[in-house]
Amino acid sequence: MELKNILSAIIKGVYDSFRGMVVIFYLDKEINDSVRTRHSPAIRQKDSESKTHLSNRQGKQERSKVGRNVLQCALLNGGVFLLSVLIFEHLLLPTIDALIEMIFGDSSFVTVWFWVKHFILMVYRSAWLVPLFLLSKVINALWFQDIADSAYRHSRGRPVSFPSISMFFADSFFSIVVQCLFLIQATLTSYIPINPLGYILYITQVSLLYSLYSFEYKWFNMGWELHKRLSFIEENWPYFLGFGLPLTILTQLSDSWVISGCVFSILFPLFIISGNEATPVTGVTNLHLQLFTLVIGTGNTLFSRTIGKSKKVPQTPVTVTQNRVR
Repeated sequence: MELKNILSAIIKGVYDSFRGMVVIFYLDKEINDSVRTRHSPAIRQKDSESKTHLSNRQGKQERSKVGRNVLQCALLNGGVFLLSVLIFEHLLLPTIDALIEMIFGDSSFVTVWFWVKHFILMVYRSAWLVPLFLLSKVINALWFQDIADSAYRHSRGRPVSFPSISMFFADSFFSIVVQCLFLIQATLTSYIPINPLGYILYITQVSLLYSLYSFEYKWFNMGWELHKRLSFIEENWPYFLGFGLPLTILTQLSDSWVISGCVFSILFPLFIISGNEATPVTGVTNLHLQLFTLVIGTGNTLFSRTIGKSKKVPQTPVTVTQNRVR
């Protein structure tokens, strides 16, 4: 029975992960309709032309831009970044390779072109890909946050604030550290020489990490601290394994980290919306995958050594009951 519930939760997670692709088509309309409804009583009560104009202008400023931000993410990461890589590295250079080999055969010019091509690739990647990659990361972060905040305000209202600014920054920074360490942990487990154990562990951990990425915006707005977010995923891992699995598979289709990163950035906004709309399946198993324990301990050690023992660092997540999490 427990195995059946686990499989059902995994399938439900996969199903919920695709909801953002549907919700995006009507989310902006619902948000904008609620804005117009909120402003219409004020407009009816004020008959003066100037005040009416002010209300209309405020209504336009509050209009949702979720759909536009998702489209901009797709255009930046797919239309500019990914397309430039595909055209230059997978179309232009291979075509030149074929022409040179066809014209010059096995002459010494082919050897010269080999070194020239690697120099061109080095210049292209350092002068174009790296700056564009860094710029896209910053822009994507802003757009991701805007998408998440708009979706959250529409479905749940005003976000819950952290008790203090210092706790906000400490939680945010420690979360980034834990996520980086967890990605390293997942990568290392992929080298386990027992097939297919290493690959299964890698896919499982990356799927949980992508679920954390997707849901963290909502949980952060709900005021959940890091230990609560991680404990919730560990306790209800079947659902979150299923939720993150599609994005994991799609980003693993290419061996190029650049192409995988572009695919992730294109699809991730939809998973943010899916996570905001989803209601995770809980309590299907008593087996808790405490996969974050090691990285939490490592992160605490790093913090204690760099910040000092006198500073308080986030504690290792403890098991929280379903009622507390809810």
